[in-house]
Amino acid sequence: MEQFLLLIFLALGGSTLAGSVKVVNQGNEALVERLGSYNKKLEPGLNFVVPFLDKIVYQQTIREKVLDIPPQKCITRDNVGIEVDAVVYWRIVDMEKAWYKVENLQSAMTNLVLTQIRSEMGQLELDETFTARSQINEILLRDLDIATDPWGVKVTRVELRDIIPSQAVRESMELQMSAERRRRAAILNSEGEREAAVNSARGKAEAQILDAEARQKSLVLQAEAEQKAIVLKAQAERQQQVLKAQAIAESAEIIAQKINSQPSASKALEVLFALGYLDMGATIGKSDSSKVMFIDPRTIPAAFEGIRSIVSDTNVDSNAWLGREIPDVNGQ
Repeated sequence: MEQFLLLIFLALGGSTLAGSVKVVNQGNEALVERLGSYNKKLEPGLNFVVPFLDKIVYQQTIREKVLDIPPQKCITRDNVGIEVDAVVYWRIVDMEKAWYKVENLQSAMTNLVLTQIRSEMGQLELDETFTARSQINEILLRDLDIATDPWGVKVTRVELRDIIPSQAVRESMELQMSAERRRRAAILNSEGEREAAVNSARGKAEAQILDAEARQKSLVLQAEAEQKAIVLKAQAERQQQVLKAQAIAESAEIIAQKINSQPSASKALEVLFALGYLDMGATIGKSDSSKVMFIDPRTIPAAFEGIRSIVSDTNVDSNAWLGREIPDVNGQ
């Protein structure tokens, strides 16, 4: 009988000892109540509680969790019906608040997210819901984090997954996009034609400018060439006249010396002068135009006498016989 009581005592003691030892896994926490009131929080690892007095009422992970929000019908500011679903990333930061401040935490968070989504979508037009998705995510994250803070919850990220308009709206959007693509194609086509026309006109204008510049340069070069030709011709004629004048001066000087040294040479001068006079008449007669030349034979002897009187004056310089200074070949 005593052995039986001992066995019963050992069994009760063993069960009591086993009930007082609680092991909490890493990443989890547990809340303990004693006689119906909150006592303490169990951390990961080995923990001890008082048997029959302490009770674990809530055990949950403190790791980040994902809350999948089902599709929810919303109405935009321009009265368009859409369906929106989202994904919320959250975790418990205060286990005591998560258990005692709200009943059924996950259901409360789901309803809160749906309410916030409807509220934000109702403030936007349909086009804005597609273009401002990142801004909507930031607004939802801020509002949900503030709203869930009393529950001991930290919302780390909110992502709108799908925004689906109704069938009628999708068809009208497709028609609108098709019209928009045709409009853009027409604009691009017209801009291309305009750019081509501008480039063509610009090319023609540049070609005309280049042609005009080329003609201008050609005229300038031609004028410069003509000017140089005229200058060279004038210089050649001047040089020729200078040489001819020098030759005449030298001839006159030689003739004057001969006349002074030999008085009989004046007769030869008269003959040369007469021959020159006759050659001039022959030259004039060879021209194409018809002309009549009158020569008074009586004037020839008088011309001879005038020449004889000029060359007889030995004190007159041979250059003065020509009536001017005769420049040399270099024009000095």
